[in-house]
Amino acid sequence: MHSRQSLELRQQQQLALTPQLQQSIRFLQLSSHDLDLEVEQALQENPLLERGEEYDTDAQAAVASNTDEGRDDRWLMSSGNGGMRGADDDAERPESSVPVSLQDHLYEQLRLTRAGERDRVLVGLLIDELDDHGYLATSLEEIRLVLPAELAVEPEELSAALRLLQSFDPPGIGARSLSECLLLQLHAGGRYRDQDRDVLACARDIAQNHLSILATGNLNKLREILDVPMELVRAAHTLLLRLEPRPARNWSGVTADYVTPDVIVRKEKGRWVAALNPAIVPKVRINAVYEELLQQSSASAEMQAQLQLAQGLVKSVNQRFITIQKVAQAIVDQQTAYFEKGVSAMRPMVLRDIALQLGLHESTISRATRHKYAQTPWGVVELKQFFGSGLQTDDGEATSAAAVRELIAKLVSEEPPHKPLSDNKIAERLAEQGVVIARRTVAKYREAAGIEPAIMRKARALAAAG
Repeated sequence: MHSRQSLELRQQQQLALTPQLQQSIRFLQLSSHDLDLEVEQALQENPLLERGEEYDTDAQAAVASNTDEGRDDRWLMSSGNGGMRGADDDAERPESSVPVSLQDHLYEQLRLTRAGERDRVLVGLLIDELDDHGYLATSLEEIRLVLPAELAVEPEELSAALRLLQSFDPPGIGARSLSECLLLQLHAGGRYRDQDRDVLACARDIAQNHLSILATGNLNKLREILDVPMELVRAAHTLLLRLEPRPARNWSGVTADYVTPDVIVRKEKGRWVAALNPAIVPKVRINAVYEELLQQSSASAEMQAQLQLAQGLVKSVNQRFITIQKVAQAIVDQQTAYFEKGVSAMRPMVLRDIALQLGLHESTISRATRHKYAQTPWGVVELKQFFGSGLQTDDGEATSAAAVRELIAKLVSEEPPHKPLSDNKIAERLAEQGVVIARRTVAKYREAAGIEPAIMRKARALAAAG
């Protein structure tokens, strides 16, 4: 068999991801803060770029003001409000608060102990292993096995380091289970000295051995197992409800974390309009003088490359905001009822709906809505939150999952404190409003909204009343 070779020409279309296109895609998915960092870095690396307002000064007026004769220079020595301040101005400004992390808080307590250097290192390892709730999720044996063999760390040393960590503030820190977390708080010296000894002993017994029964809310069964009066069980239950199941709760948030909206939605002439927030649009441009010189003379290849990079960056930044504004306006047009009435009126919408409307790809819509925020009459909302699956109602219309969560939250807020609505009851109330969903779906949306089960809500109401 003989092989034959031949030449032929074919025409085909293929999308090439040029560096310019890659930069545009990357800029679109960046948040406004990350984009500002990118632009700042480009300003430092490319001499052809400049801030829009950087050189927008009246040079002649500045020169004239500097050549005024007979001016009074005594203001240079003045410390009054009207004079120019010295280099120590910053000392008079209020200092911004520096957030202290849980790890920093624990390390500071470790520094104040009399522990030896080896013990400090072991406690530091345990501090670094704590999860967001303040629990030690990794077993001591696993931690010991990953340590270098030459250290020869004994299990007793790690246990002693853990006991030292668990003596720190906040109480319950370093626990390996919910039971241990509650017990650590009950054993905290002096915190519950005013409690009756029987109540404290009963609470410890429940925390150590009967949390699964307590979770069901069956206090009668718990009373039978403990063989104590119901009043004692209720008092111990109330004491346990006062404990913190997540010791790191107050340390898990980020302080002073503000979001600057990318889009501002307001009503103009009877129509809701999405406008870009000028505060987040980087004012970057190409230096006109340098650009003209490069176009008139035979500049080096390196400078021509810098010019192309500068032109590409300015184009990518502008294209990013054009796309965000178009997508935001399309979302506003689809979700007009939300802006009029609130979350309960939000309609189901998916990325494909906006993509078909604008003739863009779904991935582009995803990038344009991720980490992009809109200022609405109902607060600052991330654009991606306007997308959600739909649930069919009995009248043939559809409602969004976000609207159902809002309805559940409203029903719970209006329920009698001592007779909270179960998931079945909530499902029945929703059915009365035309939203037919299963009890399991109610439970899923209730948990997503951060609402406790009915039995926990009832227990807290009883504890507050008692």
